[in-house]
Amino acid sequence: MLDLPHTTLIQGNAVRWGRFGSGPPLVAIHGTPFSSQVWRRIVPALTDRRTVYCFDLVGYGQSEMRDGQDVSLGVQNRVLAALFKEWGLQRPDVLAHDFGGATALRAYFLDGLRYASLTIFDAVALAPWGSPFVQHVRQHEQAFAAMPDYMHRALLRAYLQTAAHQPLSEEALSVYCAPWLGATGQPAFYRQIAQMDPRYTDEVQGSYRALDCPVQVLWGEQDQWIPPGQGVALAALISDRPCLPVAGAGHLVQEDRPEAIVAAVLKQIAAA
Repeated sequence: MLDLPHTTLIQGNAVRWGRFGSGPPLVAIHGTPFSSQVWRRIVPALTDRRTVYCFDLVGYGQSEMRDGQDVSLGVQNRVLAALFKEWGLQRPDVLAHDFGGATALRAYFLDGLRYASLTIFDAVALAPWGSPFVQHVRQHEQAFAAMPDYMHRALLRAYLQTAAHQPLSEEALSVYCAPWLGATGQPAFYRQIAQMDPRYTDEVQGSYRALDCPVQVLWGEQDQWIPPGQGVALAALISDRPCLPVAGAGHLVQEDRPEAIVAAVLKQIAAA
């Protein structure tokens, strides 16, 4: 497990983060419904070359969760910009997945953040996105938030498994379920789904262009959440390289093929 010993207050939200290793900075940004623990098998392979910063998005993982909280993509890029300032970063390497991809792109095009390189995979970036389950929760958030604990646990485990191509281990399921359990975690899980709004990607999609840094887009070939074609289209917009398919991986490449992510990042930073 990654230790996140630090807390920074950003726009009224307590954000947990940790720093690992030494060398030039690299920032890893997780997606939904996960936390910085998706990097627990990635970070150890990078810490001899980079100082890796990991944090939990607002409303996720160990960061603050509360009623009425804005945990949408509309706030996450501003949090990222504030953390760059807190950490004194100018052009770190960035590794981003799912909502982390949307956050990195929004911060680049809306907040003026700049990166030494961007490794981005299975990202929420182009319309359309949002499964039928997401649409149903958005219409019935309170009913889901109030369901009995045993029903919520079963639904959560089933939902998480659809992110991976291979069966998730009990360790992985425990890690990913833990923040979303109990009187605070259960409503927080449905809160973040209810606030999934395509307008936050729509408002930047028209601005996409090649970034002023090396960009590698990867995509799990068996991603059931966001079709691989989205990766091909995204790479054509923001990179001078084609999307790299990852065989044997679903949406949660960190679990299915963590070595593919490590290899892509090492190739990026070796070329810097």
